[in-house]
Amino acid sequence: MSAGGGCRPRWPWLLACLALPWLTACSSGPGAQGKERLARAEAMFAERCKKAGEFIHRTVDNVEGIFLLKLRPNTINFGHSQERQFALDDPYGRDLGGVGYIQTFLAGSHREAASKGLPVAGAPPPLKGYRYVDAIDVADGQRYRYTGSVQEYESVASPLVGGNGEKFKRTEFVVSKVPGSSATPRYGVTYDDISTRGEREHWIAGSSLKVIDLQTREVIAERVGYMMDRGQGNISGGRSPWLEAAEHSCPPIASRPRLLSGPAFAAQTYKTASFVERVLKPSTSQGEYLLSPIQRIGSEAARER
Repeated sequence: MSAGGGCRPRWPWLLACLALPWLTACSSGPGAQGKERLARAEAMFAERCKKAGEFIHRTVDNVEGIFLLKLRPNTINFGHSQERQFALDDPYGRDLGGVGYIQTFLAGSHREAASKGLPVAGAPPPLKGYRYVDAIDVADGQRYRYTGSVQEYESVASPLVGGNGEKFKRTEFVVSKVPGSSATPRYGVTYDDISTRGEREHWIAGSSLKVIDLQTREVIAERVGYMMDRGQGNISGGRSPWLEAAEHSCPPIASRPRLLSGPAFAAQTYKTASFVERVLKPSTSQGEYLLSPIQRIGSEAARER
């Protein structure tokens, strides 16, 4: 009896002792650790922002074309895995990828996108764009020259999707590609992810966007930016850390609060082109380059006469 009576008080005491470290960890662990981690990230981010900004050393007028030395990736880094957390693909400078990135620099592209209600940076006023853009095709390593034009198509409003079966006209911005000429554009645009391992561990991404005079090798302008995910990688509810990080950026990616203009990441499209145009001023005679190739040939023939 004495043995049985002695066991009863010991078990609760033993369980309490075993549970004490776990309870202590719960009370000061995830919540407190999360706050401490965020505080460290905020302090690190504030330091990085001291060297962020747009640095334009000189501008150039009447630029007809540029050379994109590096294209943006076709995929979006949402930050949904550890691999994507540390991928050095410049989340701050995220834009359209591949040919879409080239398109953002072509004359008429911005205007056409804005007319369809797509979110584009730099509006108003609309970006002008360049006559042509040169870029290396990673598939064959060759340089190509890209031009763009707004073309008109005839479509039918299908009853299957609520249409009335009538014909209507629509426009589309079309990108054309030909092998590059012997002369490359004088000015190039490139970007780099300047994040360190320590910054990425705290969900901070750094970015450098440069405009270069390819003849003199001079960097004539640079944008240095940083962003930080205040959720520190939280993906609950379908959250995308690197997209959310656009809300906490320097220089600010979005010019207006989220409640007024939507999520900040929507303003990243055309953001690179917007900066580049303030450095390399597009030629003022861009009108005919918005014509279709057939219209353009006719315009050139008329000019020759």
